[in-house]
Amino acid sequence: MAFDPEKLKNWSFPDIRHRYTARDAIIYALGVGLPLTQGDSEDLNFLLEDRLKVVPTFAVTLASPGMWVRTPELGIDWVKLLHAGQAASFETPLPAEAEVIGKARIKSLHDRGPEKGAICVVERRIEDAVSGTLYCTIDQTVIMRGNGGFGGDAPPKDAKPTPPDRAADLVETVNLSPRAALIYRLSGDVNPLHADYEVARKAGFDRPIMHGLGSYGTTGALIVMRFCDGDPARLKDLSLRFSGVIYPGDEIVFSFWKEGSDVLFEAVVGDRKVLDQGKARIG
Repeated sequence: MAFDPEKLKNWSFPDIRHRYTARDAIIYALGVGLPLTQGDSEDLNFLLEDRLKVVPTFAVTLASPGMWVRTPELGIDWVKLLHAGQAASFETPLPAEAEVIGKARIKSLHDRGPEKGAICVVERRIEDAVSGTLYCTIDQTVIMRGNGGFGGDAPPKDAKPTPPDRAADLVETVNLSPRAALIYRLSGDVNPLHADYEVARKAGFDRPIMHGLGSYGTTGALIVMRFCDGDPARLKDLSLRFSGVIYPGDEIVFSFWKEGSDVLFEAVVGDRKVLDQGKARIG
């Protein structure tokens, strides 16, 4: 079916209930690269049941509407879809296990023209199914490369986080496992772009690429361990733009700048910038 922007803007998502266990939280931690420090380190607090802390960014995997972009009546060219950016505000630390409800809506839709596609932001609130406690509010930005040119408003020109003109306070390299995408998909994102070579080639890549939310989670885990003393409650906000493709097995070099309660960051793979406009707020 033809793409209908008005139908998309008014799309009604059902509330999603999701029960997770300590095992799910541990699989997620493994999927985003923990332990970052080998041996008897505080990283084990996110991997062992008897002392389990939950990586804050685990919230972005919970109560997801799934592959809703494949709904035929929306007319989205989902094979050409790219995850462009991610932001989340972490209101309350996640317990080791819980049942949550995800409430999603289309927050905005902007047209960049037929060559560049459209930008869509999906907001999702993650709440406790019993107490109603708000754990996290998520903004996911996707580029629909095959659905631009419908005459909609252009994206707003917001101020972008920019690192200061000085040496980084911390530079750290993370060696992504060649199996990273296959492990991360166990947390619920089964988009074949990240596992199926044929689908990846149809999307213009020579092999499956890493999930954007996987590298987002790696970033969050790194910030918790290096800037929050391993305390997930201290990470309040985390946003970034996916500026380049990351593949399983890549060596990601992160640069961080501490500016008061903010941590600004970017990351490269070789000479390619893959994450930018990064900002975290620390409590």
